[in-house]
Amino acid sequence: MKAMVLRALHDLRRERAPLVLEDLPVPAPRAGEVLVRVAACGVCHTDLDVIEGRTPPGRLPLVPGHQVVGTVAALGEGCSLRSVGERVGIAWINGACGSCAFCAGGRENLCPDFRATGRDADGGYAEYAVVREGFAVPLPAAIDDVEAAPLLCAGAIGWRALRLAGPVDGGAIGLVGFGASGHLVLRVVRRRFPRSRVHVFSRTPGERAFALEEGAAWAGDFGDAPPEPLDCAIDTTPAWAPVVAGLRALGPGGRLVVNAIRKEDADKGALAGLDYPRDLWMEKELVSVANIARADVAEFLAFAAAAGIRPEVEVLPLAEANRALLDLKERRIRGAKVLVT
Repeated sequence: MKAMVLRALHDLRRERAPLVLEDLPVPAPRAGEVLVRVAACGVCHTDLDVIEGRTPPGRLPLVPGHQVVGTVAALGEGCSLRSVGERVGIAWINGACGSCAFCAGGRENLCPDFRATGRDADGGYAEYAVVREGFAVPLPAAIDDVEAAPLLCAGAIGWRALRLAGPVDGGAIGLVGFGASGHLVLRVVRRRFPRSRVHVFSRTPGERAFALEEGAAWAGDFGDAPPEPLDCAIDTTPAWAPVVAGLRALGPGGRLVVNAIRKEDADKGALAGLDYPRDLWMEKELVSVANIARADVAEFLAFAAAAGIRPEVEVLPLAEANRALLDLKERRIRGAKVLVT
């Protein structure tokens, strides 16, 4: 099979092509695993975190990619949940122990043995991938392969973040950053909370214009003040300065949810500008999102299928994965990027 392989950590600011197109053996599913023929794989900022070492890969070489869509091509011994030919998705959650207190309480995303696709196991930048059958998620027929890929992470993690933010219909909701996850959250808000006003922060004029096209009430840069205090906000950026800006924009009792696996250190000094009485007092809250559970993926896919939520996508061939990653690094995006085999 063809695969885009990471053989060493890279800094994309200096090394523009971290992945190498290689011929690899098609992996054989072990007991309890399924082999998936990959049709599409979304490109996520967390892929950059893996490649640049902020959330280091469990091993090298590695095939990245954790928004994987395809069909079951073969079953390992003992499989009974999935069937050959079934359309499935593989999300960031690749495995959990299933027996700890977190797993027992429905929070497998916090499991100490949490395994991530494209970090701890080979992912979907390839023509085939294997996964434990319980972590292969059935896909609604109404959503095609390319559309489904970003829903598995950008959509599902946005769904979880929105639930943690706790918006009410008619309130003021902030989206700090407007990439793949942000534009899907906005589309969800317009359907679930139609009377709410969404205010979007982005440093790029293109993203701000896109947000207004999508129905945002206001769009500005990170340092700009929205026209009203925010009841809640979701930060999807890789930087720290937007976190401070998001807290500053909250009203009393507001909550900022940080939806990022890792933050880059380049502007960590921005936290020194946090002013407690101005930015955090009055019972404001700062909450993080840690990974996703399978329930997040299943719930969001069902909602997206029923509500007609579909992502804005740019499609590229698998061999152009480096170009897609560099575009993401340099914020040349509109919605989500998806690789097809």
